[in-house]
Amino acid sequence: MTFIVAIGKVITLLAWVLMGYNLVMPFNGEISLILNTLLLLTLVMHSIQILIFHRLFKTQLPLTHSDYLNVFAFGVFSLLAYRREVIEKS
Repeated sequence: MTFIVAIGKVITLLAWVLMGYNLVMPFNGEISLILNTLLLLTLVMHSIQILIFHRLFKTQLPLTHSDYLNVFAFGVFSLLAYRREVIEKS
């Protein structure tokens, strides 16, 4: 499971880089519109995941700002890592 989380984080980071590059140097055609739409969707979904993270783990783990940034950047893959941490503590 650790390998899957690590690969997921790498793929998510590559997606962030691609969407960020598209903001600075837009691609030609409809791919630019698609990437901007995906960026907006990603921002919304990762914000929702931060709320889920806060509600689920605030009583079980001491949370720092970097934990929230980690969840915002890597989404569900960070949630899986924190879930595993909580299970190991139990």
